[in-house]
Amino acid sequence: MSSTIIPVASCDFVIFGATGDLAERKLLPALYHRQCAGQFSEPTRIIGASRSDLTDEAFRDYAREALAEFVSEEERDHGEIDRFLNRLSYVAIDAKSDGGWDKLREAIGDSKAVRAFYLAVGPSLFGPIAERIRDHELLSNETRIVVEKPLGRDLASAIELNKTLSSVFREDQIFRIDHYLGKETVQNLMVLRFGNALYEPLWNSAHIDHVQITVAENVGLESRADYYDKSGAMRDMVQNHILQLLCLVAMEPPSSLDADAVRDEKLKVLRALDPLTGEAVHRQTVRGQYRAGAAHGGAVKGYLEELESGQSDTETFVALKAEIGNWRWAGVPFYLRTGKRLAARASEIVVQFKPIPHSIFEEAEGQVIANQLVIRLQPDEGVKQWMMVKDPGPGGMRLRHVPLDMYFAKAFDVRNPDAYERLLTDVVRGNQTLFMRGDEVEAAWRWIDPILHEWQGRPKDIAGYTSGSWGPSASIGLIERDGRSWHESI
Repeated sequence: MSSTIIPVASCDFVIFGATGDLAERKLLPALYHRQCAGQFSEPTRIIGASRSDLTDEAFRDYAREALAEFVSEEERDHGEIDRFLNRLSYVAIDAKSDGGWDKLREAIGDSKAVRAFYLAVGPSLFGPIAERIRDHELLSNETRIVVEKPLGRDLASAIELNKTLSSVFREDQIFRIDHYLGKETVQNLMVLRFGNALYEPLWNSAHIDHVQITVAENVGLESRADYYDKSGAMRDMVQNHILQLLCLVAMEPPSSLDADAVRDEKLKVLRALDPLTGEAVHRQTVRGQYRAGAAHGGAVKGYLEELESGQSDTETFVALKAEIGNWRWAGVPFYLRTGKRLAARASEIVVQFKPIPHSIFEEAEGQVIANQLVIRLQPDEGVKQWMMVKDPGPGGMRLRHVPLDMYFAKAFDVRNPDAYERLLTDVVRGNQTLFMRGDEVEAAWRWIDPILHEWQGRPKDIAGYTSGSWGPSASIGLIERDGRSWHESI
């Protein structure tokens, strides 16, 4: 089976922070892959912009090295690479002054193509860049601006950021990117729910016992120490990635796949989350910080050892129990967890169905285990439906709990594109379905802020956990107090 590639409109793609980590690892390789797939219409140009004083040729050399490192050898085509590099040019620019902006205006010229400005820079530069795009007359009706997390540090800063962006751009021009929403399996969740008669009638508190969402990393700080120690797992992962996944699981059927129809339903979920305040925060949340242990087959340092300061109460692990106050989900807990230096790198959504009301089978024939739907985002994207079957063969009834597997790499004879590839082409199309709206961001912070405030008053509550484990023992207690357990097949 092959997929049909629909070209997007011609585009001038401007990457601010073009010599940074995100551009090197994700953006340049993603744009290269989209060219190889035949998705670009001509003329499409890619303009790098940063403070570094580079020539066009030096930037092309940088891009060539990025492709050599972050594109697999079998996917590197020298002809396509040369064609891709010929699209590239570079402008040295100062985001906080007027230096270089006239050169950027000259580079874009009078082009009528879509103008996509990707801000792969720190959030403190979002406002200055947006204002200079306006002041230097780079706006057009076909302009889009793309901003990465963190979208604020709390509710107040998120509101201020939204005001700054909306003072320059229309809401339909602002693309707040969350790369998790570009993952194939996340989008397949929509199809599983709303494209099959099998699931949606059962997608409620009458049939679902609970939901688990796990986003686990087996790495430590790597090169992100300065950012991460100011953010922590709650701001870095829960406020955006995990709450977005929760919304897709829990939302009501939208009237269509129109961007605002989908985002309206996600917003309703965020607003329906039962607030966690006061003692409820300490009953329903667990935070931890990794200590020395073993990972990747060798010994690794603890979080404090990796920091130059050697002291911090920043959490590297969060587990929490969330509940949604509406008719569909009343009484159904959502258990969320994320952390660094855990036992494996894996992201999963587990929908645990309720057990059958009465078993007709004898105890000796085997235990009837409740059905599970396991949606794996990474690695090995796919879906498993766990169900009860009879063990084949004569000799009586023997029950087995087995999965029906659908792993996309095996089911479809196509390359599975990186999330950024899909999202970048959606930017050019002007399709905001997989991007966050401003009121979504604010609603998520409105729920997160009281938890962070309560934590600030009790810094000693952070628990240590050994690198290579599944987090603090208290996170196991969080779910086992309710007679449940974390899914272990990761």
